[in-house]
Amino acid sequence: MFHHILDAITGENEEKKIKGTVVLMKKDVLDFNDFNASILDGVHELLGQKVFLQLVSAVNADPGFDVSFDWDDEIGVPGAFIIRNLHYSEFYLKSLTLDQVPGHGRIHFVCNSWVYPADKYKTDRVFFTNQTFLPSETPALLISYREEELVNLRGNGAGELKEWDRVYDYAYYNDLGDPDKGPKYVRPVLGGTSEYPYPRTGRTGRAPTKTDPKTESRLPLLISVDIYVPRDERFGHLKMSDFLANSLKSIVQFLLPEFEAPCDTHYEFDSFADTLKLYEGGIKLPESPLLDEIKENIPFEMLKDLLQTDDDKTAWRTDEEFGREMLAGVNPVIISRVPSNKQPGILDPKVYGNQDSSITRDHIENNLDGLTIEEALRNKKLFILDHHDTLMPYPLAIELSLPNPKGDQFGAISKLYTLAEDGVEASVWQLTKAYVVVNDSGHHQLISHWLNTHAVIEPFVIATNSQLSVLHPIHKLLHPHFRDTMTINALGRQTLINAGALLADLIKRGMVVEDANAPHGLRLLIKDYPYPVDGLKIWSAIETWVHDYCHFYYKDDQSVQADSELQSWWKELREEGHGDKKDEPWWPKMQTLKDLIDTCTIIIWVGSALHAAVNFGQYSYAGYIPNRPTISRRFMPEPGSAAYEELKANPEKAFLKTITAQLQTLLGISSIEIFSRHSLDQVYLGQRDTAESTTDVELLEAFGRFRKELGEIEDEIVELNSDEKLKNRVGPVKVPYTLLFPTSESGLTGKRIANSVSI
Repeated sequence: MFHHILDAITGENEEKKIKGTVVLMKKDVLDFNDFNASILDGVHELLGQKVFLQLVSAVNADPGFDVSFDWDDEIGVPGAFIIRNLHYSEFYLKSLTLDQVPGHGRIHFVCNSWVYPADKYKTDRVFFTNQTFLPSETPALLISYREEELVNLRGNGAGELKEWDRVYDYAYYNDLGDPDKGPKYVRPVLGGTSEYPYPRTGRTGRAPTKTDPKTESRLPLLISVDIYVPRDERFGHLKMSDFLANSLKSIVQFLLPEFEAPCDTHYEFDSFADTLKLYEGGIKLPESPLLDEIKENIPFEMLKDLLQTDDDKTAWRTDEEFGREMLAGVNPVIISRVPSNKQPGILDPKVYGNQDSSITRDHIENNLDGLTIEEALRNKKLFILDHHDTLMPYPLAIELSLPNPKGDQFGAISKLYTLAEDGVEASVWQLTKAYVVVNDSGHHQLISHWLNTHAVIEPFVIATNSQLSVLHPIHKLLHPHFRDTMTINALGRQTLINAGALLADLIKRGMVVEDANAPHGLRLLIKDYPYPVDGLKIWSAIETWVHDYCHFYYKDDQSVQADSELQSWWKELREEGHGDKKDEPWWPKMQTLKDLIDTCTIIIWVGSALHAAVNFGQYSYAGYIPNRPTISRRFMPEPGSAAYEELKANPEKAFLKTITAQLQTLLGISSIEIFSRHSLDQVYLGQRDTAESTTDVELLEAFGRFRKELGEIEDEIVELNSDEKLKNRVGPVKVPYTLLFPTSESGLTGKRIANSVSI
């Protein structure tokens, strides 16, 4: 942070002066091509034509950045200021504070924005005071500035966007493939078609590929961090340096094209003991001149609980732990109750043939603790893990299905596997569970994690910035929960590759029943289900905070209906941001105060707690690949085959040859470790990165109550995790469920709820 002395002249009365402070920062410290970016000079226009600021470099000045104004009482209370940067490089304007303004005292402007040279903009940059106004309550002289700023942020929908553009606009997911490299790299466009409905992403305006005009060209991988997002949405220098440093372990996947070649057995794991070496000193990388500058051995942080259980390092292999992780792992949002009258699947039998499950009463009834199928269904005690319209009840039986080689219309080819504890059948059962986890891992990353948090939230980021002024109370409420989302999504589209919220999701999956005496009028069918037990507490705290906040600004339903910006925001979110689902009946109408409270609660929940539940525990469970494999390289071995005989002779080696080899494991864990970390500058639920987010005492008190309630929830989680009767809170591997724990230090902790989808 650099501080500069400013001198300002305004008005004609040169005897009366006011003082203030400006805080700004030079261009991103990671940009080593601009060593002189901290030298600021030139004339800057402030508060209209009569106010000019001259900036003189003073890098080593005392903290604070003094500004002196000659004051004219006719100015009245400043509601905004305009700034023009005539320097050749951008700078980060954090805040402006005016002290002892006659008749008004201290006035604070929260800026937190990059200001580029004036020739990059068609209009001057405007910043508003730290006050909040509904559109109808905006001071008359600020209305035109408020409206013009939103027009600028929407853009005109044309051209390639550059780093200094401040445009929040929509596009389809049309940059996932690279067809110019060949058919292998072709990917469909997501969104805008009935076949692949998808939320919208931020527009970049890059040129189309030569091969397919519907596919947007991609940036070279090594400069993919420069993909366009509005500059104020990009990672800060601390977050970016942290991200890049942690990414070094996986950079080898970009440097070694031979990684795509099949690995020979020299780079296979031979036993589970072999896999532990990855955490106890690293594995040796293959010889390559490209790796001369990279360490020979790359060890990962030891999994403190999953692998360090002194008495038993195989606890992860138990059926109990397998089942527990469907309730308290990284994807606890799929398991659902089997309804007494199971509905037909979603696959069209005319296209896909018969997709009915082949699981029968005989497969599972002997393992229902004496209950019949009918009794288990009637008592709501039978649950399933269902992927791609197939039933996979655990741990009674597992059904694996493959597409029919004759064609999809002939129906799936399915095979049933049941619980076994001895002989080769036990090894088959262990391998069967791995296939289930592979399917669950894919669903987790693409649906539960990416689609239902990252992709769903991005249109809200765009619409909030393009339709709600920074003066709008709902903009101020939601903005902290959008931090870094567009950047991590843009990076995700370059290197990787929901909408029901908690209460609706639990009802949809049949995991609750109505109970007037229970919180929210719903009682969980599985008491020992950590994700919703903790999540409902967090949900309630968020809902109370949002209720208090919205009631401060909106007195009745009519005030919601009359809010022109709010109604435009909601219309854009439905019809553009989530255009493929705009006609779904579950959308709130945004006609009542309850609609607004429910909507904001859901947005904050998805961006904070839901993302925490499906993201920050990845290293705790999937960091040890045998526990949660992500790919399977071989089909289930059939009796009489060489693979089946290998499974009988050496079950561990056969298991490991089915999932990832050493090099792919190294790369996979690298990614998991990166995305499971809290960055050093992370902001968490119940925190704000701007101390003066509001000056309203009533709201500050409400936010204080929110923070206090989160602390009480943390105490309750600690107590629940120590209850030995709740076996799913910790489990055989001794990993306590802490993903919805409100506090934690930075780093790889498996705890704490970040404010936003930022990694």
